[in-house]
Amino acid sequence: MLDRRDFMKACSGIGLAGTLFPGVLWAQVAAQGAKKITIEMIDNAATIADVTIADEYKEMMLEELNDRAKGYEEIYNLHLANSVEPALVFDPVLPGMKLETARKPMRLSKISGVSAPNNLEDLAFSSVRELGELVRTKKVSSLALTEMYLQRLKRYDQKLKFVVTLTEERALAQAKKADVEIAAGKYRGPLHGLPWGVKDLLATKGYRTTWGAGGFEKQVIDEDATVVKRLDEAGAVLVAKLTLGALALGDVWFGGITRNPWNTNQGSSGSSAGPASATTAGCVAFSIGSETLGSILSPSARCGCTGLRPTFGLVPRTGAMTLSWSMDKLGPICRTVEDCALVLDAIYGPDGHDRTVRAVAFNWDANLDWKKLRVGYLKADFKGKPEQPQGAAKEEPAKTPEEQKKREEEQKGREAIKARREYDQKYNDAALAKLGEMGVNLIPVELPNYPYDAMTVMLTAESAAAFDELTRAGRDKLLTSQKDYDWPNQFRSARFIPAVEYIQAARARMLAMEATAKVFEEVDVIVAPTHGSSQVVITNLTGHPSVILPNGLRGADAPKYPFEDPSDFQNAGGPGTPTSLTFLGTLYGEAELLAIARAYQEATGFHLQHPKLE
Repeated sequence: MLDRRDFMKACSGIGLAGTLFPGVLWAQVAAQGAKKITIEMIDNAATIADVTIADEYKEMMLEELNDRAKGYEEIYNLHLANSVEPALVFDPVLPGMKLETARKPMRLSKISGVSAPNNLEDLAFSSVRELGELVRTKKVSSLALTEMYLQRLKRYDQKLKFVVTLTEERALAQAKKADVEIAAGKYRGPLHGLPWGVKDLLATKGYRTTWGAGGFEKQVIDEDATVVKRLDEAGAVLVAKLTLGALALGDVWFGGITRNPWNTNQGSSGSSAGPASATTAGCVAFSIGSETLGSILSPSARCGCTGLRPTFGLVPRTGAMTLSWSMDKLGPICRTVEDCALVLDAIYGPDGHDRTVRAVAFNWDANLDWKKLRVGYLKADFKGKPEQPQGAAKEEPAKTPEEQKKREEEQKGREAIKARREYDQKYNDAALAKLGEMGVNLIPVELPNYPYDAMTVMLTAESAAAFDELTRAGRDKLLTSQKDYDWPNQFRSARFIPAVEYIQAARARMLAMEATAKVFEEVDVIVAPTHGSSQVVITNLTGHPSVILPNGLRGADAPKYPFEDPSDFQNAGGPGTPTSLTFLGTLYGEAELLAIARAYQEATGFHLQHPKLE
């Protein structure tokens, strides 16, 4: 009997995997218990799948099916680890672009009158800038802060499920060391002595790195990721490995569902679920997340914190789980925009290992004159896109009660999303009005129109390659969530993406990069709605940076989502939950991007609102 796995690999190898052909052909082989494929089987399959194959090619095709399978097996036998990258490097920088390479000292905002409260927990929601000043001036010790945040992590994890592993022993040793150094006059900078948490896809020596996934609960990678090393060098204190949805998708991990501190009946979104939830809940001073296609943006928006997705190739990913070599990015999740700048300053730049990282400079200047920046806005997206016209053809009646129920739930979901976007329109309108009051001359712009969703086949293919052995060994069934949009199904489906179509998507991506670069020739920064816009997909494909910040709380009249399942990604919004706003920047233009975003944040003060956790 032929082996189904080898058969499917061979079909993929000859470019027929993207059609019905492999499945139809294999069904005949299995039904007949055949040891080899016949010409008649190919004819039958080709007819059903609407694939034309000339007679003279069929014999060659059979030989190719068998020969290709042997080569694939030889590569499988190498047992490629997730850390092994392909001999290809994505670079978002186009010919002729000029980048700043000269590093300058950071210029922080002025701060005064910061004092230690009688109750240390009153500092739980303070900014990195404020906490750093208290530690620098020895008004608060690193050890006291660390113990306070560790206690909050233990207390609120019971409700929010954001901790995979507490790094308590490591943290207490680091905090004591920080206090000794600061007392001796060896001050490392604004992060020195501050407790932080890391998304549990970054390797940390001596502790497990689970990737949030069933089957990896006990995985230990005996090294520190570059970002962890750099924050150690900055004197920051790692207190926890924080949750992520399994293999960086959503907020469902092997230990449960990470919750939104503003509404614990909702998941915190994902995949940087733990970092966003813990930061918002005042359980760490700051955290590190990752984004491939919205994984910093989405939980930051849901939880109401400030998240920075840096330019692709600014922060080294060495020691991080790979999902997509051409799209993965690491970045800070904080309470303020300036906090993001201070953390970024500590973690960016080449490390000699991640070949995508460029030797560019990030020069944070809190006094940068943001009024000189050219600020665009996505006018059509802010107005709200009209409903797409319904097709004339009627939908076929549901064949089963289960199918009918699924259709009804999908319709409820669409109606809920529409209601939430209509309600949130006033927050978008208010944001534009506020920018106008600040003296910003908003320039209407439009991002280029390309089939972006089709380009994300690159992410699907790369992620399936990164976890190929998991799929082939059948260990994907150990992952907690098994819905149609979850990785197990995506990885299996990705095996039928022809190599040619992956390359074609990459070529289309280049067109999008060139067209987007032309838009940014006219402006320095673009303001965008966080949701209801294609900017999330576009800028993740082109590599542009983005900062997401809170934009107010929904009122008591806000529409609720009709379902109660906290793992349902669309169980979002509702009374008392945060709204958000997004700013997009030029490639490696984080200094200007953060300057205008900070100005808006300071003018509105929405970041000062915190959830009631008791």
